[in-house]
Amino acid sequence: MKVYKSFLEIEHDLKVLKLQNQIDREQVKLSINDVKSSFSPISMVANTVGAIAQKTIVLKAVNSILGIKRVKVKNVEGENE
Repeated sequence: MKVYKSFLEIEHDLKVLKLQNQIDREQVKLSINDVKSSFSPISMVANTVGAIAQKTIVLKAVNSILGIKRVKVKNVEGENE
C-alpha cells in the first residue's frame, strides 16, 4: 500500500487513474466498433470470398508443385454405381 506524504501526490495519482480510466473506456469502444464491423454482412461476404480465393490459389500451387492433374470421370449409362 502506498503511503502519501501530501495532497499533491494524492491528486497526481487520482489524475493518472482518471486518465487511465478514460483510455480504457476508449479502448473498449474501439473494440466494440471492430467487432460490429467484422460482423457486418458486407464484411462477412468479403471474408468468405477472400478465404475461398486464398484456398483456391494454395490448392493450385500445391497441385502444380506436386504435379497432380485433375482427372475427369465420364459416367457411362447402364453401369452400376
